[in-house]
Amino acid sequence: MTTAAPITLRARGRVAMRQAISRASRYLFLGASLVGVAVLLLLAYETISSGVSRLSWDFVTNYPSRFAERAGLRSSAIGSTWVLGLTVVMALPIAVGTAIWIEEFAPRNKLLTIVKLNLANLAGVPSIIYGVLGLAVFGRYFGLGPSIMTGALTLSLMIVPMTVIASQEAIRQVPPSIRDGALALGATQWQTVWYHVLPGALPGIMTGIILAVSRAVGETAALIMIGAFTFIAFDNTSPREDFTTVPIQIYNWTIRPQEAFRQNAAAAIIVLMVAVLSLNLLAAVIRERFRRS
Repeated sequence: MTTAAPITLRARGRVAMRQAISRASRYLFLGASLVGVAVLLLLAYETISSGVSRLSWDFVTNYPSRFAERAGLRSSAIGSTWVLGLTVVMALPIAVGTAIWIEEFAPRNKLLTIVKLNLANLAGVPSIIYGVLGLAVFGRYFGLGPSIMTGALTLSLMIVPMTVIASQEAIRQVPPSIRDGALALGATQWQTVWYHVLPGALPGIMTGIILAVSRAVGETAALIMIGAFTFIAFDNTSPREDFTTVPIQIYNWTIRPQEAFRQNAAAAIIVLMVAVLSLNLLAAVIRERFRRS
């Protein structure tokens, strides 16, 4: 008794060409991703190797100085805390509320289409444009000057569009059956959103928030445009005071000709990276906790 040979089907013609292009594109994109990761790791290695020797508690608690060995991040760290704290307080309720209105309450008309189009466009506007807007509107028209409040309002305008878009996507991921079930049991539309939609969308909303805040943490161009100072030797106690931030302090050190100041800049970059990674870790923990609940 003979066994029949297995029949193999092989693509030919245009189908074979499309499959070959698909395989080639997979390896091409994988190679591009690996190159990007390799460059990032190289930059991280150079930064850490250059700045790790300057890391100390004194470096975090000292004020800036014209002597590199005495310079520190105290005033810029306090300024960053003030600016980011006010930015989060002002921007996030507006952004999440806008996303809820668009997805749950807004009528589907031309006005909604215009709002969505403008949000998508604003999310891609360069930060320097927001700096010009903040300088003209908040700094000069409202007379706030180069203050913490001006910086916070400017960064709020910058991160609201991307937070709205991320929150919209998270709200869309909540199954419609949850809304239908809540409404069928007699809940109002607002009760449905507050008790069912928002808890389900919160992990995605947290992801969008942390990405927006991470962008604000490293922002420099917009704050320099509104007149943020590069040298502040006091602790901020009011939102109407002049300020500086860690990215601006890093910029100030990198343009100095002395190598010691560049080492300070590398050490400050390490501190900033640790802060951003800590925020991402906190957001991941919160997301997992809400997913499990």
